[in-house]
Amino acid sequence: MKEAANAAENVTNSKPLEMVARAGFAVSGLLHLLIGLIAIRIAMGGKGQADVSGAVEELAKQPAGPLLLWTSFAACVALAIWQASDAIFDFEHLPTKKKLAKKLKAGLQAVVYTAFALTLAAVATGAGANQRESTSDFTVRLMKAPGGVALLVVIGAAIAVTGIVYGIRGIKKSFLKYLRTPSRPQARTALTAVGVVGYVAKGFALLLVGLLIIIATVTAHPQESTGLDGSLKALREQPMGPYLLAAVGAGLICYGIYMVVRARLAKM
Repeated sequence: MKEAANAAENVTNSKPLEMVARAGFAVSGLLHLLIGLIAIRIAMGGKGQADVSGAVEELAKQPAGPLLLWTSFAACVALAIWQASDAIFDFEHLPTKKKLAKKLKAGLQAVVYTAFALTLAAVATGAGANQRESTSDFTVRLMKAPGGVALLVVIGAAIAVTGIVYGIRGIKKSFLKYLRTPSRPQARTALTAVGVVGYVAKGFALLLVGLLIIIATVTAHPQESTGLDGSLKALREQPMGPYLLAAVGAGLICYGIYMVVRARLAKM
């Protein structure tokens, strides 16, 4: 059993897998960049779906769309495997509390990149439109399940807290510890600025999503739980909303740029 575990760890820590997994960060960056562009388009009165599904569908419309989708799928699968390997095998030398926190974070990242991969595969195979379930539909179903209301509040709170963590990470610039920072001062400054703006914008977007889930659950109006796309569109309806939405879109573009750079500079 131990030999099998060691073999699995060696495979998941191999150089070829690392190279493909790094591309997963770039895919995440590209998707966030597209979400940011869609958000700015909506702020200017245009149409679009400002979430991962909408970004993937935009990707599919590009020249060589199927090739882009399947290569992005492979990269996200590789990164999900890499993160799952970290969750299972790594951080054993750390104190228990810190070890569990690191493993949980890696596990959640594996889930995120698995979700990206599934969305990419669904759109690539033409099943995206049929298989997509709106956040409000999911909320309705969960609210009817035993303990569903409490679970939704927990989910909303977890997303909101994650948003706060992202924002704090951006303000404190703690994301830099995950990178091999460039030696040139100008490059370091540019990377830091893009990272700060990107993390704060993503944090704000996640906070918005989490709060809307909680509000929709507590008030028993599941139609108000509309995911990232609905949250950003709701932001547009507020005073100064188009300007705020455009700013968030620009911030998500910055986060996308940061993730593309992370593909090269990340400590794996």
